[in-house]
Amino acid sequence: MPSFLHRALAAFSLIGLLSPLPAMAASLEVGQPVPDFTLHTLQGQSVSTAQLRGQVVVINLWATWCSYCREEMPALQNYYLRHQQQGLQVFAVSMDEASEDKSVRAIMQQFAYSGALGRDSKLAGFGRIWRLPMTFVIDRKGVLRRDGSVGSPTVDEKVLEAEVTPWLQAK
Repeated sequence: MPSFLHRALAAFSLIGLLSPLPAMAASLEVGQPVPDFTLHTLQGQSVSTAQLRGQVVVINLWATWCSYCREEMPALQNYYLRHQQQGLQVFAVSMDEASEDKSVRAIMQQFAYSGALGRDSKLAGFGRIWRLPMTFVIDRKGVLRRDGSVGSPTVDEKVLEAEVTPWLQAK
């Protein structure tokens, strides 16, 4: 369990008083196309907006120290395993510092969906990262359908069924 100081520093970083997490540009709006982004996966691949067209994409921003983030990862796994054949892509983008890369890689080995490093990815159009977790859903046409910066920050299988499945069924 993290110390009080660790939790306090994490909280301050999320509200912008200390900022190890990168500040991002203005946030997206649901119903609008997402700006171009690139994710750098833990396997060393770069995945771009254009490459993901035609698939439903879930981008989950998380960190090793975030207990809520870690709690929702099994739900993302279960949902992904059930729906990957329908054109679902899930990316867990770690917002950790480089010193945590070993832990990030160890955690992500437990999951079938892709992991990526936030500091190596280009997500400027997703707005300021002010809390974790944050989960975004993008439909097959590249339109934002869930803005992770508003509403409930966490997802579970029920939320994923309600907020992702309709976009998997839409052609």
